[in-house]
Amino acid sequence: MFIEIEAKLKVDSLAEVENKLRQLDAEFVAEQDQSDIHFDDLSANLSGSDKCLRLRRQVVGETIRLFLTYKGAKEKSNYKKRQEIEFEVGDAESAEKLLAALGYERRLSVDKKRRLWKFGGCEVALDKLKELGEFVEIEGPDDEKISEVQKSLGLGNLPHIKKSYAALIMEKSKSGKD
Repeated sequence: MFIEIEAKLKVDSLAEVENKLRQLDAEFVAEQDQSDIHFDDLSANLSGSDKCLRLRRQVVGETIRLFLTYKGAKEKSNYKKRQEIEFEVGDAESAEKLLAALGYERRLSVDKKRRLWKFGGCEVALDKLKELGEFVEIEGPDDEKISEVQKSLGLGNLPHIKKSYAALIMEKSKSGKD
């Protein structure tokens, strides 16, 4: 069982964070376009229990990959920490048909541009979402490594956001904010 541990931080400028990553000789991995379709049943049992079922379409250059992901409820932690099961699928249409046969329907789409870096034993994702703005996600093996990377990037004073992008978008749409 894989446990995802990450810090999600709202930032004013991804360019400043990217400049800092360059100064620190971080390794640039890839620029990705990600489109996530979130699924739930009619009773919203997954989202209602802080779980997630998503089909991601990830484009890097000319390469398209598809991933089916389940994320469990968040554990008590200073960081966003939860079980994650993810595997690559070859056919989005078949994956959606399978999910529909199991009682899951499309609920929400989340699109983002991501620039992925490696630094300090962590993955650092610089995310831009049209609906929400700019964020940094630092995913690592433990709280200590994530904290070190966050401080190295000059982001140590920023509060952690424990909600998913999907939850933030749903909140925003319910509140009617632009």
